Amino acid sequence: MRKLVAGKLHGIHVTEANLNYHGSITLDPAHCEEAGILPMEFVEIWNKNSGARISTYVILGVRGSRCCVLNGAAARTCQPGDQIIICNSIYLAEHKITELKPTVLTFDAQNNVVDRLTYSVSFDEENRYRFEILDDNAKPLSVPLLVSGAS
Repeated sequence: MRKLVAGKLHGIHVTEANLNYHGSITLDPAHCEEAGILPMEFVEIWNKNSGARISTYVILGVRGSRCCVLNGAAARTCQPGDQIIICNSIYLAEHKITELKPTVLTFDAQNNVVDRLTYSVSFDEENRYRFEILDDNAKPLSVPLLVSGAS
């Protein structure tokens, strides 16, 4: 079993940091549902502003609020306005990787969804892994990464 990305909120902005709460991150249920993040699920959080990396669990806030509130100890790692990445994961047998299609949401400064992307792994004609980022029409956004100088 491998630990793989299951969904991601990329570039969502912290709306509040509440040190005097029991802990966790409070998120808009609509964002969570779309990215496949469950209430009480553990997520990893990466702060793009400070580089801080933490793990906590999700609680649901008010639907439609576009909230992203760090609570308890997590509030020490992020400040309102910080841009963060929230990622959940799944354990999956390697042979099932092509079945996994994580949803990645990107955000503007008001936490409105800007892009709905999908990560996709397939095999090329030589049976090597191929990774693509697809837009909401299932069209590739980027060319697979190539390592220069490899022989």
